[in-house]
Amino acid sequence: MDTMSITSTTIIQAKHLRKSYGDVAAVRDLSFTVKAGQVVGLLGPNGAGKTTLVNMLSTLLSIDGGSASVAGYDVATQPDAVRQLIGLAGQSAAIDEKLTARENLELFGRLYKIPRVERQQRIEQLIERFDMTEFADRVAETYSGGQRRRLDVVAALVSNPPALFLDEPTTGLDPRSRAELWAAVEQLASRGTAIVLTTQYLDEADRLADEILIIDRGSVIASGTPESLKRNLERDVLEIHVGIEDLDAACGLIGEVPGLAVDRDAGSIGIPVGEEVDRSLDMLRQLQDGGISILDFQLRRPTLDDVFMSLTGSPATPEEVSA
Repeated sequence: MDTMSITSTTIIQAKHLRKSYGDVAAVRDLSFTVKAGQVVGLLGPNGAGKTTLVNMLSTLLSIDGGSASVAGYDVATQPDAVRQLIGLAGQSAAIDEKLTARENLELFGRLYKIPRVERQQRIEQLIERFDMTEFADRVAETYSGGQRRRLDVVAALVSNPPALFLDEPTTGLDPRSRAELWAAVEQLASRGTAIVLTTQYLDEADRLADEILIIDRGSVIASGTPESLKRNLERDVLEIHVGIEDLDAACGLIGEVPGLAVDRDAGSIGIPVGEEVDRSLDMLRQLQDGGISILDFQLRRPTLDDVFMSLTGSPATPEEVSA
């Protein structure tokens, strides 16, 4: 399909989408748009409906209510046309590990019915652009996790789709591989690709997303740019680091505070304090008077973790935001 015929800047559109499994509503009345060159990040706790939403938009799941379109084609009534306009890199790799990267890309090109000469040119361009030359002719079962994930994402780009769905593309990757994929996503967006990204890493959403939708129980409970979401929280955070052995005692002295976040691995306590500097000093004195050894503390601006905690009532961890 000729993607050059697309004239609207809105590439992906969802209107009042709904999906249920029996009596359980996975997606409730969910609406948003993604324009050309825009990255929309989907965040939410486990079971929030993010992957269900992606699967509906990519034609893998039927839509119970509402409507969705990609480049003007209806997802429900024109699924074949939609599939020619999208790329999808899901949570599980879709590549054949018995084939090389070049052979996998060739297979995807044939599935998209791309003419042979154009297909071969496209494959060589992708291999070069995404720095895959070193392993392009080795079978995929010999790849590192980062190489395998990169191939999975590149396979979704063979047809040069105007819309791309990335469902947790960097899960399990080392920091270097994550950074390489981040650069690839930014490059794609700069060239006009509309991207929907689900991620379990809030720093990833902060880095890549132009707009973030925080989803809980199938509904959008907050949306905006990363900066606007943090700004709207309208409070600073007092972050206190104590010894692991003192963590429970410190929490007991602080008592119940709305939005308080505890990171047991780091031995840190995040306390929303707004602009009340005196309150921060009082808490520090209270801990010292209680015999707690304070290793470090800082008054900082809110992060997306703080936003997530405030809106969902639970901290954002890989285990909680992986669905």
